[in-house]
Amino acid sequence: MSTEEKKQSTEKKEKRRLFDETGKRLLREIRPLRGWILLSAFLCLILIGCAVAAPELLGGLVDRLYAWVKRPGEGLAGSLLPGLGLLLGIYALQAAVTYGNSYLLNNVVSRYFCAELRIRLSEKLRRLPVSYVDKTPAGDVIDRMMEDVGNMADSIYGIVEILLTGFLQMFVIAVILFFTDWRMAIPVVLLSPLSVLLSAKMATLGEKHWDKHFNLGGELTALAEEAYTNYPTTKAFNREAELQEKYDALSLRHQRNGIFGNFLSSIVQPVIIFVDALAYIAVAVLGGWLIVHRGLPIGTVVTVIFFARQLSAPLERIAFGLSFVQHVKSAAKRVFTLLDLPEEQDPAGTVREPVRGRVEFRHVDFSYDPAKPLIRDLNVTVQPGQKVAIVGPTGAGKTTVVNLLMRFYDIQRGQILIDGQDVSGLSRAGTRRLFAMVLQDTWLFKGTVAENVAYGSPEATRAQIEAACDCAYCDHFIRRLPQGYDTVISEDSTAVSSGQKQLLTIARALLADRALLILDEATSNVDTRTELLIQKAMDRLMGGRTCFVIAHRLSTIVDADLILVLRDGRIVEQGTHKSLLAQKGFYYQLFQSQYAI
Repeated sequence: MSTEEKKQSTEKKEKRRLFDETGKRLLREIRPLRGWILLSAFLCLILIGCAVAAPELLGGLVDRLYAWVKRPGEGLAGSLLPGLGLLLGIYALQAAVTYGNSYLLNNVVSRYFCAELRIRLSEKLRRLPVSYVDKTPAGDVIDRMMEDVGNMADSIYGIVEILLTGFLQMFVIAVILFFTDWRMAIPVVLLSPLSVLLSAKMATLGEKHWDKHFNLGGELTALAEEAYTNYPTTKAFNREAELQEKYDALSLRHQRNGIFGNFLSSIVQPVIIFVDALAYIAVAVLGGWLIVHRGLPIGTVVTVIFFARQLSAPLERIAFGLSFVQHVKSAAKRVFTLLDLPEEQDPAGTVREPVRGRVEFRHVDFSYDPAKPLIRDLNVTVQPGQKVAIVGPTGAGKTTVVNLLMRFYDIQRGQILIDGQDVSGLSRAGTRRLFAMVLQDTWLFKGTVAENVAYGSPEATRAQIEAACDCAYCDHFIRRLPQGYDTVISEDSTAVSSGQKQLLTIARALLADRALLILDEATSNVDTRTELLIQKAMDRLMGGRTCFVIAHRLSTIVDADLILVLRDGRIVEQGTHKSLLAQKGFYYQLFQSQYAI
């Protein structure tokens, strides 16, 4: 065997192991539903009882009718009507129990399982590190929570209802067939396992196609979400045709795997019908011979034929159930992969009050990729109330410093201390409550202007909200909106401009009134006049707070108490604006590149 063949064999074994483990876990996941499943099993037994009683009753009616034909007389209707009435009642009971069982499984099993699993996924996402969100397309996560969970719920409904009923009914019918006439039961029972084996083989062949189908579904959702989010950019650069080609190619692969999966699932029924026809023919021929040569009652043959016919129904159910198993395992593997991701470890330490705002970086090393070092031996001390500016070229590590302060990522070496406390021993939530933050990318949710501003301070009064907006110089345009502070806006809203959205996020940070303030390109989306107004407001309100300002426009940080100049993850210079210009070093070069003519 070649190296490539060994590799393929190993991959197949690993995939098989993952699918087997997924199946075992699915059984564990539905344990809380075992009470409802047992109730469903009881209803299935009633259905099986109806399915067994009907042919027996019908066979008896045929024997009576045959006896009357051989010896005509009176009282035929009287002898048949009670049996016909009972037969009608059995079929009515069967219909009612079938409806009740389907309603039970659909509303209790599927919906409960689906809702509970989505809640767990939502809680899981809340505990995952920011690095997962940074690396994973939002559309793929949405697809796992919506499509894959929905497919799991639907398929589990099918598995419980179909396999449970199918196996029970097949077992009971097989037993009754032997008690009715063992000679005609043999061909039926011998051919039945053949159809089950063929069905299982078809279902196994379809699993790889369902696996690819669901993975491609996640990619499709991610691509659609990305295209819609960046719709103006796509239009501006005339990339619609290329995006459509990419979507079409991905959709075609998704469709092709779905077709193959459905084909292998659908071919199961014709195979069962063929095998069932063979059993039906064998029973009919053998039954005719037994009637002629062994004097077997016609009613017995009719009963066996009906039972043999009924055996095809559970076989079809089992076959479809097996295809559902592969379907649900493919979806479940993606869901369980998300549920099994390692979570952030969150210490229980608390921040000492009152918070003064002294921040230290001691020999800090950090990199997103171990092969590409970013922050190396970072040492800096920021005193309470200082305004610290972080500048440097793109990729120098400016935003990374903020990510480390906010505990979005953990450092690989060194210490970050706030008021002498190592943040690695503090809870993440407690650390983040120390900071108010304004990102270069604004974010607004669907809600009123007042709700958006009070996002970090839900207990704030309307007066406090308006005061914060006034300090951020956005009160004037808010009052011009149709409903003022009660106007409903969102991230995609056209009621406010990009610069106004930035002002609202700054007002949100001001209202939070935290001990430390982070401004990451906070003035990147405002015009010069608005920028000057914001700077005045910040100068007035940053007193007593430790402030970290990241900016490419150096004019916004000329009054900073301390400027840290980053280059390749290291602080190459630090000082005030005037002292750094006097050094005529790297900061001087940056300043000259922006403002020298």
